[in-house]
Amino acid sequence: MKISAIVTLKKDVLDPQGKVVSQTIKNMGYNSILNVRQGKYFEIEIEETNKEKAKKTIEDVCKKLLANIVIEDYNISFK
Repeated sequence: MKISAIVTLKKDVLDPQGKVVSQTIKNMGYNSILNVRQGKYFEIEIEETNKEKAKKTIEDVCKKLLANIVIEDYNISFK
């Protein structure tokens, strides 16, 4: 089973990398871009047939390793 986890900074946390990317895009002439937030994408393959167990395992991995839950949110979806 494949699961994706997307980790992003919480909305109230400043994103300096996103700001740099946003400014660079504007410097390239794409003035309609208003904002960019950077994140991390993980595609995880897990040997589990039970979706709930798989989701629980990946949530634990996100909380303990992939995301800093103080400043980041994560979203899990099945592929």
